[in-house]
Amino acid sequence: MKNTQKIVVIFILFVAIYSCSTKKDTVINRNYHALTTKYNVLFNGEKAFNEGIDGIKEGYKDDYFDILPIEPVEFEEDKIVMPKFNNGPGAGFGGNNKNNNNANKALTPFEKSEEKAVKAIQLHKMNIDGIERNSQMDEAYLLLGKNRYYSQRFIPAIEAFNYVILNYPNASLISETKIWRAKTNVRLDNEEFAIESLKLLLQVNDTVEKNLPAEIKEKGHTALAMAYTKTDSLQKVKKHLHLATRTLNDEYQAARNLFILGQLYASEDKKDSANVVFRRLANFKKAPYKYKIHARIEIAKNSKKDSTIVSLIADMNKLIKDRDNRPFLDELNYQVGFLHEKNDSLKQAIAYYNSSLRAKNAGDKQKTYTYEKLGNIYFKQDAYQKASSYYDSVLQVTNDTLDIRIRRIKRKHKNLASLIKFEDIVTENDSIIKIASLSKEEQTQFFENYIEKIKKADEDAAQLRLNQMAFGNLNNGLNSADQGKWYFYNNQSLSFGKTEFQKIWGARKLEDNWRWAEKATIGGAAKDSAQVSKINLKYDLNTYLSAIPTEQVVIDSLVTSRNQALYELGLIYKEQFKNQNLAKQRLERVASLHPNKELILPINWHLYQIYNNLGDAQNTEKHKNVILTKYPETKFAQIILNPEIQFEEEQIEETEVEKTYKEIYYLYKEDKFQEVITKIDEVLPTIPKADLKPKFELLKAFAIGKFQDKEAYKTALEYVAVSYGNTEEGKKAKAIVTQLTK
Repeated sequence: MKNTQKIVVIFILFVAIYSCSTKKDTVINRNYHALTTKYNVLFNGEKAFNEGIDGIKEGYKDDYFDILPIEPVEFEEDKIVMPKFNNGPGAGFGGNNKNNNNANKALTPFEKSEEKAVKAIQLHKMNIDGIERNSQMDEAYLLLGKNRYYSQRFIPAIEAFNYVILNYPNASLISETKIWRAKTNVRLDNEEFAIESLKLLLQVNDTVEKNLPAEIKEKGHTALAMAYTKTDSLQKVKKHLHLATRTLNDEYQAARNLFILGQLYASEDKKDSANVVFRRLANFKKAPYKYKIHARIEIAKNSKKDSTIVSLIADMNKLIKDRDNRPFLDELNYQVGFLHEKNDSLKQAIAYYNSSLRAKNAGDKQKTYTYEKLGNIYFKQDAYQKASSYYDSVLQVTNDTLDIRIRRIKRKHKNLASLIKFEDIVTENDSIIKIASLSKEEQTQFFENYIEKIKKADEDAAQLRLNQMAFGNLNNGLNSADQGKWYFYNNQSLSFGKTEFQKIWGARKLEDNWRWAEKATIGGAAKDSAQVSKINLKYDLNTYLSAIPTEQVVIDSLVTSRNQALYELGLIYKEQFKNQNLAKQRLERVASLHPNKELILPINWHLYQIYNNLGDAQNTEKHKNVILTKYPETKFAQIILNPEIQFEEEQIEETEVEKTYKEIYYLYKEDKFQEVITKIDEVLPTIPKADLKPKFELLKAFAIGKFQDKEAYKTALEYVAVSYGNTEEGKKAKAIVTQLTK
């Protein structure tokens, strides 16, 4: 019995050793290596490969504002890795050439999968008399090529695919291998070759398809659409996406193909065709949810201004209420805002746009579109300062400064910047002039009311912060013994409250009427006294009263600056923003404020043009008569008297300004620097266009530098650099200041 057992064991060992050989073409050897390859090495390789694909699907961030790429994977441009293995099929696939540093690195799923494919080829390849006897080798080479494709080693990948096509022409996966080879050629910019090879695979001729499995047709037409995308053949891309989506075997890629097809129709303004495709995707039960939800968003985006908007808004609100849609709240709220805006419900549109911005998962690009929408709404409402704030938010959030849309917003924001600067000057100077015109008693009463108002606001803000801290401490200490106790038992909140009280009121005794100013007590330390004084400065009445200008020269300069700003605003509204009503308001106001005589002619000229455009004959005639009676020798009068002669106003203005500049520049060359400064101060208020002023300001700074000290020169240059920072003159002044500072 024992001898029999020994014989059996020896026989089994002999068979196992014999079957391990890859040089013997026997049934046992072939089946042993095929089974080991398929259910051991390749099984683990396919598992790792699928993990890599799942990682791509989960990690790839789609930009739904642009047409999606057909394949959701990003490759580095200009990175093509050349093969480094030895000659001969299957040779040199191993990792023996890797250095120790690479060996210690964690392998990616694709690298793990490639190792398994290489192992299958090295250990189980049975090439006997030029014929491969292991039926799983084509699978191993295909897996090898696919992993190299996703590792962006396209040339080695093509070699693996070619090996399968040349050596296994009758393999069941030969069609899939040809598709992978075509995709790799597309990545190598050989799309023409890829297109020809796919046509040979899929078509008998232009109208008849070959009888291939539906899955192969789906993959083949998807690859053809990829290739035609590289050639910018939009119609052919659509054709092959249509053919690819006849069947929906690959749920992920089929859903993506449908979404891209809908986007292509929408880009051609074929909204109805796009919505048919998007509805099909939304009803595709096995599609990934992110494509289904974005399909519904696209349907809303393609809506027309009709009764369907109401039902679409109701549908979108249902999606917003669904907890599963939290990752998409920024896009859903934005889209509902867009529908309300299209339906002229601007208040609701603004509310939903703001909800989109508050969404936790809001993406930066989504924010740029939302901020832009809000900016456009306020721009149309002539709320230019609010619009500018939203455009500025777009520029702060965006990462793509070269995008045409962002560059357009940047120009718009830049145009608004000068407008806001002048509006701020008008508002500030008006306030100062109004307060300066009040009696001493009225000034005192005004600032006492103001101080009381800001104290109340600071108290409320401090109390809010205190409550928040107490509430936060309560939440953080739910398991503590102090839970539920009174506020003053919370040491952290108590300390914060004391600090906030002293910050606002200073050191005060506990007594009646403690809020009165004279009740403030001073600590023993001089440092504390200075600190209290510093902190309470904004509550000190004398601080405000002492800041009110009393000298008539100062007040006159504020009036002149305010009037000049109003004039500039009139020009900006008229010329840049084409807002005739606001331009009229600013110019009429400055005309009523007795401006400098240099401004009277240009003000009347611009008001003449505005009223003429608005069809107001009475006011047109009024300003026309002012120009003809008081300024009959000017070019403006000639234009009015000879309307058949086509004068270019801008050329007239610039020609006169350039002539004046040359005259002053000649004075500068003659070393008459004080006269240069005087002339420029006289001319500046009469220059009709703000963008012509930097030349004069820089020349004035140069003149100051010629006969005054370095500090005066530097101050003049800094003014030019700050006031006209975006102009060539401003940049030149900034460069000189930098040199002077060294």
